[in-house]
Amino acid sequence: MAKESCDACGDAVPIGGGISGLWSSDPQGTGGMTLELRDGTEHFLCFDCIERLPDDPTEADVLELEAE
Repeated sequence: MAKESCDACGDAVPIGGGISGLWSSDPQGTGGMTLELRDGTEHFLCFDCIERLPDDPTEADVLELEAE
């Protein structure tokens, strides 16, 4: 399974799908998603970091998560 780093916390996040997940006896779903924020920036975040964002987040909010 492929992994991508969360832009806020840096954790390796599993990316579901693809042929490797098709034959696995222990399927694992995606642990995050890419968000396009209202300020035009895009960030891949794990679900834990997404939950910590305020409503209508900006890049400054993502950077604040990095500092925590």
